[in-house]
Amino acid sequence: MVFIGSAVQGAAGFGLGLIAAPVLLLLDPHWVPGPLMAAGVALTALVAYHEREHIDWLGLRFAFIGRTIGTIAAAIVLTMVSARAFNLIFAGLVLLAVALSMLGVKASPTRGHATSAGLLSGFMGTISSIGGPPLALLYQREGGPRLRATLAALFVTGAAISIAALAVIGRYGVVELWLTAFLVPATILGYVAASGLQGVVDRAGVRPLVLALSAASAAAVLFRTLG
Repeated sequence: MVFIGSAVQGAAGFGLGLIAAPVLLLLDPHWVPGPLMAAGVALTALVAYHEREHIDWLGLRFAFIGRTIGTIAAAIVLTMVSARAFNLIFAGLVLLAVALSMLGVKASPTRGHATSAGLLSGFMGTISSIGGPPLALLYQREGGPRLRATLAALFVTGAAISIAALAVIGRYGVVELWLTAFLVPATILGYVAASGLQGVVDRAGVRPLVLALSAASAAAVLFRTLG
């Protein structure tokens, strides 16, 4: 599942968490969010470097600010309330964002929008390891290379912050580190496989795929929470 998710993320910009997280959680709760998120750093670093000329540096800067705030808030939430309630709220927000986008609502990557999307991504990624949809919706009307590169650059730094926050609250330790090492080869193989999918994604247009994956991620969170 990590291999498939990595291939999708390498081609579309995100998808590792939403594809792999629900299955890994059913196998063993220790896989999510820390190990899966940490293993994804290898994938996102490769994507960011390969398509670095397409990175939206201005949007990335403000998205990173929002991501940091969202991560800290999520860590606090994890120590105070159950993740179940938060996942339900977040899934509802993602579905609302998809509905607004389908209705023709446009969200250009301005400073305010980038900060807000980064904040939501930090919340989602730290709690459920599915942090792509808010940022993907923000860049849905951009080209495939720009979406992939910008999201990958943010995920590299954002995941590091999320993992550090999880370590502070005792949710990422030696066991999770070993599980991360077990997943890394699959993420790298997925990146290699993604090269054959990027041309298809770029020609078909990234927006329909982004909307579909965003809705799927919300459904995955609901299924995992209510199942």
